[in-house]
Amino acid sequence: MKFFLDTANIEEIKRVNALGLVDGVTTNPTIIAKEGRDFEDVIKEICSVVEGPVSAEVIGLTTEEMVEEARVIATWASNVVVKIPMTEAGLAAVNILSKEGIKTNVTLIFTVAQGLMAAKAGATFVSPFVGRLDDIGMEGLELIARLKQTLENYGFETEIITASVRGLKHLEEASQYGADIATIPGSLFPKLWSHPLTDKGIEQFLEDWKKVPVVNK
Repeated sequence: MKFFLDTANIEEIKRVNALGLVDGVTTNPTIIAKEGRDFEDVIKEICSVVEGPVSAEVIGLTTEEMVEEARVIATWASNVVVKIPMTEAGLAAVNILSKEGIKTNVTLIFTVAQGLMAAKAGATFVSPFVGRLDDIGMEGLELIARLKQTLENYGFETEIITASVRGLKHLEEASQYGADIATIPGSLFPKLWSHPLTDKGIEQFLEDWKKVPVVNK
């Protein structure tokens, strides 16, 4: 499984990237707004730090607006991916952009049908939001399993990005269901590599080491 970092914070990206864990980055208008910086400048800087795909989202609602924005965004860096919302206009935009060789990430996927339509339209990535489905009483991770099987049934190369990841369960089960990617908030990463028993074990080893006789040579 590939790990994408769901943030636009450069320091977070550099920290996790130093561990060799960042295969790409996803952003959205909300994440960009938190940084208080120019959209283009942020995306270009992220693309210079990370070798993998970096998703930058359009804000237009019509097909024409999305395509126009996407063509500009695609010129910012060779690894930029244009994020498109899952709407009728969005599907039309993806169809046009895919034929122009512009990579797309169709976001806000909540059903297998939506994911399948995005793949057929030519999406490079699809982003099912598991946490938001959990919020309304549905099993978000079930969507990952069903969508993975559907795309494999028909040989689509579209990759599944597990989005709206809230914790360890989402990450682990998405990997078991065969999701290609999980996009993870920067604040969540430390919780994934940490465990109380790991900390306790280290403390015990250090205490035991103090009992080892020191031989002066």
